[in-house]
Amino acid sequence: MSKIALWIASALLLFAQTDALLPARDAVKLCERVTQLMEATGIAIPELARAGAPVAENAKQALTNLRSSPGMSHAGYAYTFLSNVKAFLALSDAVPKPFPLQETTGKQLVELREAAGRIEAHFRALLEQKERQLRNPDRDNLKRYAEANGNLPAPQANSRVVFLGDSITDGWRLNQYFPGRDFVNRGISGQITGEMLGRFKADVIDLKPAAVLILAGTNDLARGVRVNVIQNNLSMMADLALAHNIKPILASVLPIHDYNKGVNPQFEQSPRRSPELIRTLNTWMERYASDKHIAYLDYYSAMVDASGFLRRELADDGLHPNSAGYRVMAPLALAAIEKTLAPAPAGRRRR
Repeated sequence: MSKIALWIASALLLFAQTDALLPARDAVKLCERVTQLMEATGIAIPELARAGAPVAENAKQALTNLRSSPGMSHAGYAYTFLSNVKAFLALSDAVPKPFPLQETTGKQLVELREAAGRIEAHFRALLEQKERQLRNPDRDNLKRYAEANGNLPAPQANSRVVFLGDSITDGWRLNQYFPGRDFVNRGISGQITGEMLGRFKADVIDLKPAAVLILAGTNDLARGVRVNVIQNNLSMMADLALAHNIKPILASVLPIHDYNKGVNPQFEQSPRRSPELIRTLNTWMERYASDKHIAYLDYYSAMVDASGFLRRELADDGLHPNSAGYRVMAPLALAAIEKTLAPAPAGRRRR
């Protein structure tokens, strides 16, 4: 088997093992690599550079537009980028090439074709995701807790707390860490703040808690949701809680780490969840909570190491707390809850 055939086979194997819908940052990197390959092959094949200049420029402009779209999810820009890349590849087949073609250039063309296939699969998955979202009558997964909500007894005075969040909350066995307390888990794995906002009435307000502890935002960052959108969703949830006499507690986004990426490449979290963006969101959250006179629960400071990552021993995959991680979080959560629900000092009105 020729080297080119082996290259194609390995590329196809890699493609088969890779999820079609790429995380936003991975999609950006792949598109950037494609533009680099177009430029490199154009240098090596002068006729391709001349004939392909317009489509290469169109692809670069489409990539610029894609970068500005939330989560690299604008289907129109993605289609424009893909169309121009495929046009460039068609030209690469048609134009005269130097003979013999340099091995490096041949490999670059193979890589470019494989990357175009990845982008096309990403584009199709993006369209399928958008179609599912349009057809899904329960985007926010209200059915997840519908039966449990209906069976929940009325709360005792000033005792119930709803924990609202994503997989970090969903995986937290509250009855083990807070026995005897009316703490209600309403975490749903994979959710972003917009989906939590969509179920806030059913899973929080209607349960009549005294407080709601909101731990959210890490999945938004992974999907490329803009920070200002996350901030708007969190502030709307806080406002809804206050409007219904529920005391909100905003919890910081947890740090992440990459320490175990050698065990599993999926454990490299920082490309999807930038430590800098986590700090930016937490800084805003702390300031917002102070301005609104509501509680801010700082998990981050207790769990971060000197390098700015989540302490290695607190999460095996770099994202989800293990039992050691939850043991750090539990007393912090309890302290914030008890402070929030403590009777107001005489003569002082609590919000």
